[in-house]
Parts: sequence; structure tokens; C-alpha cells
Amino acid sequence: MATSIAICSGKGGVGKSNVTVNLAMVYQSLGKRVAILDADFGMANTHILMGVNPEFYISEVISGEKTISEIGCKGPNGVNIYSGGSGLLDMLNLDQSKRFQTIRLMDEIEDQIDILLIDVPAGASDNSVSFVSAADSAVIVLVGEPTSFLDAYSFIKACHLEMEMVNFTIVVNMANSATEAKRHFDRFNEIAMQFLDVRLRFGGHIPMSQRIRKAVVSRKPITTQKSDLPEVIAFQSVAKQVLDAPVNKTNGIRFFQKGMSGGG
Repeated sequence: MATSIAICSGKGGVGKSNVTVNLAMVYQSLGKRVAILDADFGMANTHILMGVNPEFYISEVISGEKTISEIGCKGPNGVNIYSGGSGLLDMLNLDQSKRFQTIRLMDEIEDQIDILLIDVPAGASDNSVSFVSAADSAVIVLVGEPTSFLDAYSFIKACHLEMEMVNFTIVVNMANSATEAKRHFDRFNEIAMQFLDVRLRFGGHIPMSQRIRKAVVSRKPITTQKSDLPEVIAFQSVAKQVLDAPVNKTNGIRFFQKGMSGGG
């Protein structure tokens, strides 16, 4: 069965989508069949970071005009993107039935992929909590700033209280060093442990990097460049940690459960 991994953040601007894209590139380079569901409906941008322009969007599948297989867009190295679209105002606030429908739609492509990465909308909205709780594992991207800590804590709290999620992998982005990143994680973990009965794992860090900035601007994921770059090695390390993460056993609708309502 395909593995589903939700990439999340408490706030925008911490590099969540860039982490999603580069993890996809790493997994594809390891021989995995990878797809991205950009669930940031109406504000999707993973396709921009990958330098492609989808012709069709999830909204057209929900409306019955297309099937999920028909809207897949090939990105670099053959990664498939299923995009929520940009500037589609009617997609910004999906009701529960449409969220569930979107999750179930992915069943159609399960046999075609090994890993599904879900780029979850930033913040603790109903959309975000629904998509992350439907995934096998949750990755929280944060940076070493008080607002990022606060918003990431609020997101984890919402997932824990509303969906009884307990396992989260924390990736520190834009860190000046491995030591600094671990210090940020330890401080964040200490805060969370005081108030929530959750388990946080340190998934590693991505360095603050001018090369990454240039890759974003040029719409060419840095992991498609030289494999010996420190940034690429960092993403490879994070990718391994993410795959090793414990699975969340939430109740309710799940990716690739073939219509079953319970977790497993």
C-alpha cells in the first residue's frame, strides 16, 4: 500500500512547499514512484516551485468534469502533481464532504505510486487538520522564530485534540547550523511536552542557503542539482527520517483506505 505523508506548518512563509517538492525529488531519485497532492486549494504553489503549469485542477475532479488520473501533471524527474489550483476562490473553503471526496479520489492512483506527499495548507483550519489526520505521518516545518513556534504548537494542539494525533516529525528549516536547529527543536519540544501528550521526533534541518533561494526563483528544485551539495545532503537526511516516522493511527477517513472509515 502507498505511504501518505502530510507536510504541514503552523504559518506561511516557513518553506513548507519547498520542503515538500524537494522531498519528492529525493524519493523519486531513490526509485520510488512519487506524487504530490497540493491540498492548499486556491493557493497551490508546488507546481510553481517545480517549473510546471498544470492544465487541470482538483476542482474539475470534484465537479465530475475530470478523473484524478486525467489531471496529473508531470514535474521534474517524473513526479506527478495533483494541484488544488491558484486563484480559485471557490476552492478556498471546502466543506467536509468535498474534503473527504478529495481524500477518496486518491484511491484511484494508489497502485501507481509508492509515496504520496500532501502539501497541507498552513495553519490549523478544518482543511489542514482533515488532510493531515488522513495521512500516515505528519511532518511539521518550522523556523527558529517565536511566531513559528507558537503557530506550530497551535497546529499540533488542534490535530491532537480534534483527531487524537500523537506522532509528529519536526523539521527545522532555514537553520544556520545543525547545532542551532537541534537547539530550536529541543526548545519547541520542551514547550509542547509541558501541555500536550504528543511525541515529537527531530527530523533534521535544512540550512539557510542562498543556493536554495536561487533554486526557488529559477523554479528548479535544488535536489535536481549536484548530489554532493550540502543542501541536497540535508534533504536526503530529512527524507530518511520522515520515512522512518511512526504511523498515526487516527480514526476517521484515511488516504488509501478504500472507503473504510476507521484507522488502521
